[in-house]
Amino acid sequence: MFNDTTYSGLESMPKGRARCWIVPGCLALEGGAFRGMYTEGVLDALMEADINLQTTIGVSAGALSGMSYVSGQIGRAARMNLLYRHDSRYVGLTAMKNNHGVIGFDFMFGDDVPGIDPFDEERFLRPERRFIAVASNLTTGKPEYFETGRSDQIVLAAQASASMPYLSEPVMIDGVPYLDGGCTVKIPYQWALDREFRKVVVVRTRPRDFRKEVTPRKSHAAAHTVYRNYPEFADALEKSSENYNKQCEELLELEKSGRIFVIAPSRPVEISRLEGDMEKLGALYDMGYLDARNSMDELKKYLELV
Repeated sequence: MFNDTTYSGLESMPKGRARCWIVPGCLALEGGAFRGMYTEGVLDALMEADINLQTTIGVSAGALSGMSYVSGQIGRAARMNLLYRHDSRYVGLTAMKNNHGVIGFDFMFGDDVPGIDPFDEERFLRPERRFIAVASNLTTGKPEYFETGRSDQIVLAAQASASMPYLSEPVMIDGVPYLDGGCTVKIPYQWALDREFRKVVVVRTRPRDFRKEVTPRKSHAAAHTVYRNYPEFADALEKSSENYNKQCEELLELEKSGRIFVIAPSRPVEISRLEGDMEKLGALYDMGYLDARNSMDELKKYLELV
């Protein structure tokens, strides 16, 4: 099935269904567009090891990856990216036409995509597990948290969470416009801490030492031009890099104290948001899978599974 638009290692990737064993705790997933390939490798390794955390919260690509984790479908999210990255129905003009954004969510959740198991919505919605998608409310400039069992538009909320600013039209939910959750909160661990989860596992898509360049506020004219009708959201975009760097510092302290467990790339991640090099994407998946496997003993100790 390999050609120059798919990943050469597809046949060796894991597949199957996770068991129904549920582990107490919360999994918090960072976004990052196609850097989410790292997350997908981590999640497949977790499912193979029967680490199916009871609650999953995801931002942007983390929300989309988290859906297949909660549905217990090993390899599904990664195969979608590694098979169809260059199909315009998934990423490109057809997606723009059908979804008003660069990603074809209708294609992603279709039931007849060759090589991809249909999304198991029945298992995803089972009440014994929780899933939360974070989306940014354009009118308030703040994150909102959509949860299975409480929101009847959870798939639409995940779409909003992963709809990139500037490249996508806002997603309307109950008459309110939303975009990428990463515009207002890039790593959603605080939600779990605020709800006093004893065990919180964070999956990053950047190495621990990565920090964003913070540019002067006056250079953010584009945000206030494009989103002039949503000044609170434009302000949030201005502050997003600064807030991200603060989160990175907080995570280091929380990890050092043993309050949370972090899985992060062991090497620099050098791909673009819409990376088209399939071998680079496949290698990033492999890094996530191996980093998770290499962290497994310590993770099980943290989760008190041994």
